[in-house]
Amino acid sequence: MPSAKYEHEIRDPVHTFIRVSSDERRVIDSRPFQRLRDIHQLALTYMVYPGATHRRFEHCLGVMDLAGRVFDVIVRHAHRRDEVRQFFPPDEKLQYWRTVVRMGALCHDLGHMPFSHGAEELLPEGYHHEQLSVDVILSPEMQEIWLQIPLIAKDVAKVAVGVKKWPGSESDFSPWDELMTEIVTGDAFGVDRIDYLLRDSLHAGVAYGRFDHYRLIDTLRVLPSADPDKPGKPVIGIERGGLHAAEGLQLGRYFMFEQLYFHKVRRALDIHLKAFLRAFLPAGTYPIDVDAHLRLTDNEVLAAMRKAAEDPAAPGHEPARRIMKDRAFYRVLYVPSADDLTKAADPIGAVHRAARDRFPGCVEKDVHTPVARPMEFAVDKDGAIVSSVAESQILGQIPTARFGYVFITPEKLDEGRRWLRQNIRGILETP
Repeated sequence: MPSAKYEHEIRDPVHTFIRVSSDERRVIDSRPFQRLRDIHQLALTYMVYPGATHRRFEHCLGVMDLAGRVFDVIVRHAHRRDEVRQFFPPDEKLQYWRTVVRMGALCHDLGHMPFSHGAEELLPEGYHHEQLSVDVILSPEMQEIWLQIPLIAKDVAKVAVGVKKWPGSESDFSPWDELMTEIVTGDAFGVDRIDYLLRDSLHAGVAYGRFDHYRLIDTLRVLPSADPDKPGKPVIGIERGGLHAAEGLQLGRYFMFEQLYFHKVRRALDIHLKAFLRAFLPAGTYPIDVDAHLRLTDNEVLAAMRKAAEDPAAPGHEPARRIMKDRAFYRVLYVPSADDLTKAADPIGAVHRAARDRFPGCVEKDVHTPVARPMEFAVDKDGAIVSSVAESQILGQIPTARFGYVFITPEKLDEGRRWLRQNIRGILETP
């Protein structure tokens, strides 16, 4: 009889072919991973961008593929600087770590709830989907797979979620552990970010998320940190020749947030979705038990939503009706102008409070105003380590994506706009 096939090929619209080992195939065929076939990558965005029906399943395959590519580049002996050689394990350990990195990348989204980030606020306080990912990776069901390979489950989990989201102590991570998770979760070059920009751009039909990721990956290196507060710490940086590709990534991310992720209708749909889930879930809270989590997908939520949309007595009927039946989504009542921002410290809050009092039960706000900070990373410039912000003329100028909306139900939109035109000056000038 012919021997079992060790390498398998999966066609992918972003990466053409993704090759997986039989061990990786075992994880892909597991119940926790197969569940991701039924979790939309971008929640209800497909109601705005019809092509955006892709799932977490293929995204995780893409992240795994990219993680393997980055690992292969950064561990090459020719790419190692003397200052960081001590942090690399012996060559005989590299295959183990390559497998860990690819498995961590493959499993990084196992904790995502129905409609991905749409349900995040419904977790118990202090809990997040990365904690669920760790719980699934460490579950008895997955432990059976890790023991057969064999891999240490905790190594996979640390790579999957990173230092910031790790439920244990930061001291659980060695410098090498931090490098391995930076491949997947890093703010500057994490392959999770690279894949979702390329994949979301493709499926949504927009060009903003495309950049030269081939050049970017080929110029990644392990470098001593450029941060004076972390002298000598090994980090993933880039050769000077890849800086334009890195700029393209950051610009692409900014435009994708402005044009796609923060689209006004998409944000309104998230508000309706969360309202339905609060009514649908027991006690309005998402379960953190692994088995209960694995039983819930977009399919169960959509089926319940369709049923509730037709039954005025059903819990969550109102948001379900607006999403599934009438397409009566929230409409934008107010977005602050540059002039408004000079008149009030919090114009969104002021308008929201006034509109909520005038139209009770018909108004919501949605705001995201992160602290602006440039994307800083180490750059190898002819052997010298410099800051990306000092070297690039672009990175320090890219604004932080942000938004602020006051929404109102469509039935009250015309009346609300007339009321706002008459009262906006007084609302903003009220202390």
